[in-house]
Amino acid sequence: MVFAPDDAHTEAAPATIELLDVSCRYGEVLALDRARLAIRPGEFFSVLGPSGCGKTTMLRVVAGFAAPSAGSVRIAGRDVTALPPHRRDVNTVFQQYALFPHLSVADNVAFGPRSRGLASGEVARRVDEALRAARIEELSRRRPDELSGGQRQRVALARALVNRPEALLLDEPLSALDPQLRRTMQTELKRLQRDSGIAFVFVTHDQQEALALSDRIAVLEAGRIRQIGSPVEVYEQPADAFVAGFIGQANLLDARVEECRVGEAQVRAAGTLVRVRVRVAGAGFAPGDPAVLVVRPEHVGVGRAGEARSASVPGGAGDQAVAAHVEEIAFEGPTVRCLLRAANGDAIVALLPAREAGGFARGDAVGAHFAPEKALLLPPRDDAAGRAST
Repeated sequence: MVFAPDDAHTEAAPATIELLDVSCRYGEVLALDRARLAIRPGEFFSVLGPSGCGKTTMLRVVAGFAAPSAGSVRIAGRDVTALPPHRRDVNTVFQQYALFPHLSVADNVAFGPRSRGLASGEVARRVDEALRAARIEELSRRRPDELSGGQRQRVALARALVNRPEALLLDEPLSALDPQLRRTMQTELKRLQRDSGIAFVFVTHDQQEALALSDRIAVLEAGRIRQIGSPVEVYEQPADAFVAGFIGQANLLDARVEECRVGEAQVRAAGTLVRVRVRVAGAGFAPGDPAVLVVRPEHVGVGRAGEARSASVPGGAGDQAVAAHVEEIAFEGPTVRCLLRAANGDAIVALLPAREAGGFARGDAVGAHFAPEKALLLPPRDDAAGRAST
């Protein structure tokens, strides 16, 4: 069942939420720096970044709990920058849920529509609809202290959805749950968003959570949006070295460009001359430029030194090897994580299927292989700030 907002969207509807060059200061601290984004109707949009990067500040600015120092906020095409929270058509779910302890589940959910003066019959209809959507009809008479953590979270979601807002803002709502319940609630959260048709803005520091749930992700660092894109885009085509290192796991190797042409570069990394036949970010490179070579651990294979490429190595005949030795091996169930140390001291992590890693031991001399098309060349960290894509 879809909870359409009171003013139904059309195909030509404006973005549900827009931030137009929004900055926010707390004293001398610039918590948000010229943020610009547009969240689409019905989109699951995640705001991802490390602690202190500005994620919660961004959510507070949208909700009206924090005033921007510059820029403007629009909700469904309407400038709400100067409006208080209760006059913005969004609802917020906080980490601690903030349920009224003296009210039943049904009365918690009914609080919003009653406060808006809706008729009792309409309140009852909306509450019933919200409870069914959150799958907590049988809990309607209980109080919050009689509920589990997952049940309280569902009540908070139902209470937020019952007013049919343009968007639901979620500030790390799963952080207090244990890992198994958290995974279950991720599935429920995505189902609820899909069924409701309402835009969800989900703040998290958990990259796997953002990758699993989102239609698009905004990656923040130090108050700045480094990249906005789909989970596949930010994982496979990171805009800079920060995004590459923060999203998933990556080998980030300092490199220097030896030769560069359209679609291909030769760089020296980990003491070896290697080819990179991939997208070159930013304005491109010239011979002598510093760079960062990015290779995901699942794209690194391991073969014995001096032997032909083993079956565990991804890619084809174009693979190249960096001389290294095995420093550590960690069994992770279906996979084995191998920490390799290149001759120049650089660390390289390879993630291998467990069935193919049994022949290696600490101290073995090996070659770390990867295909050129599986690597990415990015500007060094200091240059990346000026080239980030938003």
